[in-house]
Amino acid sequence: MAIPIGVYDSGYGGLSVLRHLRTALPDHDFVYFGDSGRAPYGGRDVYTVLDFAEQSVELLLSEGCQLVIVACHTVSCVALRHLQQRYAQPGSGCRVLGVTIPGAELAVSMSEGHIGVLATERTVSSGTWGAEISKLGSHRVSQRPASLLAPIVEEGWEDTELAELAVQRYLAELGDVDTVVLGCTHYPLLQRAFGRVSRARVLDPAPYVAERLVGWLGRHPGYAEVGTGELRVLCSGSPGRFAAQASRFLGHPLRAVEHVRLIDARLERRQADSSPTGQITR
Repeated sequence: MAIPIGVYDSGYGGLSVLRHLRTALPDHDFVYFGDSGRAPYGGRDVYTVLDFAEQSVELLLSEGCQLVIVACHTVSCVALRHLQQRYAQPGSGCRVLGVTIPGAELAVSMSEGHIGVLATERTVSSGTWGAEISKLGSHRVSQRPASLLAPIVEEGWEDTELAELAVQRYLAELGDVDTVVLGCTHYPLLQRAFGRVSRARVLDPAPYVAERLVGWLGRHPGYAEVGTGELRVLCSGSPGRFAAQASRFLGHPLRAVEHVRLIDARLERRQADSSPTGQITR
């Protein structure tokens, strides 16, 4: 059995990254975990994000993954270094990669000097985007939490006037940027709204993340193997709701979504119960 690539996100949005990863590596197997039962992460404190990230990476390692891609920008900005130090030490046989550094590289390569970042509150407050961009150039960086955009996408309202107005307002608060980075995996679904109201270049880091991963695997053979293109999807929330949302992010329907529960501080696959109603006791 081929060694799969693990992809981790706080919920549905990382499927927009997985979509590009599978296009770039169509013969590789993937295991995706969306922590939709505990999403969103963007307003949580950093230590909660660390706890959730540890549990999620351990789940993917237990599923046979030796390489984990942290598709969630919040986790990539807050917890990537911690995850690498904990799970990817030399000799561990594991690696954990994020999306922030490729995104920063892409932005610097495309910008004339002023980069805007729209992301979650926790991503912006981490300062990671500014730090990574400053390593690559002298670009000015303006950031703005855009907390309304992900809920608009999850409601399926990305082509509505509300979406356009929200995008326009957030862009106005960034100022005279020439390049805008979509620093949340939900935001690429709003590309049409951005295109209608933005004069700036709008970047989705996901295609470049996929391109960089192809190169990384070429330099680091053995962390994933060519398989049959199989995809397994796990989630911590409702599998039915996850499957219903998935096609919008992934580009095609999912055949099955497996349920994961937190059992004694570990995420484990379990049969999903039907949702009870009324007062619940245990």
